[in-house]
Order: sequence, then C-alpha cells, then structure tokens
Amino acid sequence: MVALLSISGTLLGASPRINYLLYCTGCHAADGAGKPPNVPTLRDELGRMISVPQMRSYLVRIPGASQAPISDFDLSEVINWLLYEFNSDTLPANFQEYTESEVSTARKNILADPLKYRAEYWKAYNE
Repeated sequence: MVALLSISGTLLGASPRINYLLYCTGCHAADGAGKPPNVPTLRDELGRMISVPQMRSYLVRIPGASQAPISDFDLSEVINWLLYEFNSDTLPANFQEYTESEVSTARKNILADPLKYRAEYWKAYNE
C-alpha cells in the first residue's frame, strides 16, 4: 500500500501497523513493551483490561491516542490491530472490535491522569 501525504500532513492510506509505528512507538516501542510504570505495556493484558467497562474507553481516551493526528476510523483500526497483534491470547470470547463511532465518542473525553484512572479501574503498576 502506498501512503499519500495530504496538505495537512496526515498520511492517507496508511495501514494500522504503519499508523502504530508512526504515532505510538515513541512511547510504547515497536513491540508494544512500553516503559512501565509511566508508559504501560500494550502486550498481553489489554484483552483482559477491556473486559472492564471503564477500561474499554481508556484505550481511546489516553492522551497519546486521543490526540494522535489520525482520524477516528484510523484510530479504531490501530487499536483493533494492536489488540490482535499483541493481545490475541487475552481477548475475551465476546470481543467486539472498536468502531469509528465508539472511538469518536470516547476520544472527546480525554483523560487528564491516565495512570490514576488505570489504578482506579484496573490496577496500578507495583514497580
């Protein structure tokens, strides 16, 4: 797939993997490892995490995701990609992919303190 640059500088036609590499790897690394506790891992726990209702929107609402310069559709594709790529073994049996509409709604409610929210509804890092 060829990526095209629009006038605004946004890549058009970029795959979810390319958008992940462009907008997420600065903090989470190419393999999703993160830098706990400040940058949580994206590997092996997100499937369980999104089973908690408050945590499903968390993935969209964290500042890095909510403020990424990509469309709601592209962000939904990135989140779905990373769930399958790094968390397929932990996805709930009834997993439903994120939709553009769901991302659009959640994205408008940015988390000011994602680590505090994560600790309240999921768990804190003990490192």
